[in-house]
Amino acid sequence: MEKPLSMIPNETEPSLWKNKNIILLWSGSLISSFGYQFYIVALPLLIYHLTESPLAMSTMRAVEFVPNVILGVFAGIFVDRFNRKRIMTWMTIIQITVIASLVMMLIFKWIAIWQLFLFGFLLSSSSYTLGNAQHALVPTLVSKNFLTEVNARFSLISTLVNLIGPGMAGLILSLTTFHISFGLYGICLIALLCCIFSLSIESHEKKVKKTSLWDDFKEGWSELVLNKTLLPPTIAILFMNFASSLILGVYMFYAIDQLGTSESQVGILLSIGSIGGLVGAFFAPKIRKKIPRGRLFSYCILIDSIGMICMSIVPVWWLLGCCLLLRTLAVTITNIIYLSIRQEFTPNHLLGRVAGTSSMLMKLATPGALLLSGVLAGFLPIKLLFVIAGILMIIIYLFIRKQAIVHIR
Repeated sequence: MEKPLSMIPNETEPSLWKNKNIILLWSGSLISSFGYQFYIVALPLLIYHLTESPLAMSTMRAVEFVPNVILGVFAGIFVDRFNRKRIMTWMTIIQITVIASLVMMLIFKWIAIWQLFLFGFLLSSSSYTLGNAQHALVPTLVSKNFLTEVNARFSLISTLVNLIGPGMAGLILSLTTFHISFGLYGICLIALLCCIFSLSIESHEKKVKKTSLWDDFKEGWSELVLNKTLLPPTIAILFMNFASSLILGVYMFYAIDQLGTSESQVGILLSIGSIGGLVGAFFAPKIRKKIPRGRLFSYCILIDSIGMICMSIVPVWWLLGCCLLLRTLAVTITNIIYLSIRQEFTPNHLLGRVAGTSSMLMKLATPGALLLSGVLAGFLPIKLLFVIAGILMIIIYLFIRKQAIVHIR
């Protein structure tokens, strides 16, 4: 198991800003997340330029989603078997290689749609594995009292970049070319690699027992299922994702078709919603000091349900944006608390597998719910879907209130 050379901060340390390893992880996350915006803006436009096919664009989204579900468990086994820093290094090198290949093919005009599908799968798989390794590495770098703050800062970085990045990436793409946009992402990945190289962590190999992949999977699965603290919130988030996806598939149609939201107002509406994520990520560590994490987790589920139900009664688009703000605030805090609890209450040598398995379970509901919402919206009022999703969230709240997690401080 990795052991940091620098001393883990004690409970009385006022902040994490003196922890070199955490600063490097935050910095790498900020730079690579910003660079990723160039990729997600340019890729669908490139696919459209090559094919002018909506099927090709949706296929790419499916290709990128597959590793999160199918490969999640195997990525976790990989992370638990080997040195986490080395895994992060190699996953970043794979991403750099893929982007470099993409840029070269664009320059020489050798690119084909099947290559984009392959590159998308490789990038998504390596990115997911890197994230799993980082998630498992963090508890070895800080004491458990700092996990909520660390995850909150990661969430704040992600939210900020998602708010600012697409506009900047779109502007740069409009002024340059596809290969320059992808090249900028490659440069950001090189910066991430430098941050990973700079981590002060012993690089000795773990002693890997000669066990089969199936045995490793069963060990991780058993840990999750028998963990009375972690399993209930995992089940809760699975159904929360289902409820959220019922809304995700139709709320934009509702805003435009029934509230008369214009294109410019749609952008403002989404920006209002994003503010909730910023507020939640920024204040989560402060709120955690006043309200025990377990209770805060349950309260946020209730707040999310209120936001969903209110979406069915608002008469104007900006109030719909306020509902989204309320929801993203609650969801952000919920995710931060869950990640911290998973890191704290899972043995570190099993954390990769537990994280991979739980993530797989939590995301399984999303595709089905998105499809179901589209079908139901064909013969039910969309307002009713909002209410149904809100009621489901209330049921989840009542379930979680009876679980051990509510007693966690």
